[in-house]
Amino acid sequence: MATPVQFVVGARFYVGAWKALRAKTGNMDLLVALGTSTAFFYSLYLMLADIAIGHPHPMRHLYFEAAAVVIALIMVGKWFEARAKRSTTAAIRALMSLRPERARGERETGEVEVPVAAVAVHDVVVVRPGERLPVDGVVASGHSEVDESLLTGESLPVPKRLGDKITGGSINGSGLLRIETTAVGEQSTLSRIIALVENAQAKKAPVQRLVDRVAAVFVPVVVTVALAAFLGWWLVIGNFTVGVIAAVSVMVIACPCSLGLATPTALMVGTGAAARSGILIRDAEALERAHRLDTVILDKTGTVTEGKPAVTEVIPNGIAEQDLLALAAAAQTGSEHPLARAVLAAAAGLELPRLKEFQSHAGRGLIARVGGRRLAIGNRRLMRENRIKTNVGEFSKVSLATDMTIPY
Repeated sequence: MATPVQFVVGARFYVGAWKALRAKTGNMDLLVALGTSTAFFYSLYLMLADIAIGHPHPMRHLYFEAAAVVIALIMVGKWFEARAKRSTTAAIRALMSLRPERARGERETGEVEVPVAAVAVHDVVVVRPGERLPVDGVVASGHSEVDESLLTGESLPVPKRLGDKITGGSINGSGLLRIETTAVGEQSTLSRIIALVENAQAKKAPVQRLVDRVAAVFVPVVVTVALAAFLGWWLVIGNFTVGVIAAVSVMVIACPCSLGLATPTALMVGTGAAARSGILIRDAEALERAHRLDTVILDKTGTVTEGKPAVTEVIPNGIAEQDLLALAAAAQTGSEHPLARAVLAAAAGLELPRLKEFQSHAGRGLIARVGGRRLAIGNRRLMRENRIKTNVGEFSKVSLATDMTIPY
């Protein structure tokens, strides 16, 4: 029963030990191979000796279980480590599943739905409002807002206009976009992220690399101590059997099975706990270095916030608060922007004047005509473009000119 464990399950340790010997160094695999092989072959020798004399020696103890348990424990640790890596990779690959399998390509005969794999670099694809972007590319025409939270964690849509880069898998907002493809297949952003994580996971944790460096000195020392124990019992005491048992004990105890089990187990528990909290850990080194962190800076909405804008204060200037809110909400009934939805939610229950004109300016705001007033609702850039003066020092206040202005 111990034989397949030793030579089939434990074959990887012999391969690693042979590579270490060829490099004239020592590592954890060499320690495991030496210790378990010594225990196995010594036990095999005792068993054959018992068979030869026809009955088991009453004082002899076989060590097959020691060799098998050491290998089994370390392989359990390797399984834990592989499981932790698979869970991390699965989280990354879940992003890939978000990318649509088909794209709406632009051909001479019109729009044709084709598999994403058939889209080539420089091909133009059309993405309608609310659809996921099938490829990486740049905006060839149109403007919209794109939800890139799958890549950046930023819950607020990012304005996109002519020439802006977009990432496959993100969600288009309210506008129609024509995208010129710049990367497909393994060259896409999500594919390169997966390759980066897989390469990082192939690296050993710093503590494991430290053990390999220590093993370069530790292995010769262990072998020397085991040989000294054997020679001491055999030559000085005159007991060959006890000498072999002493040497086997030194070799087996020196096997770093505790490290082989404890390190990957700690990695699995750490990455699993982080995953339950929505934290993706790229590799073991990042996890091991995390204990030195003394400050964590969160720069993305949706991390410690709800990720949904809300109106928290209305500061009118020369107009009633309810009237200001009703005008702003009426103007934004034609907008799908998250800030517009926040204003509409705040104005729920109010009677809104009729919207007569609406013009959206991506990344800046909107111009509308409501109840006989022309409203400019947006950021400073929109105000400057419309030559509307605002109090820069107190941005939340509204400066009234001939037309109504409602800056964010």
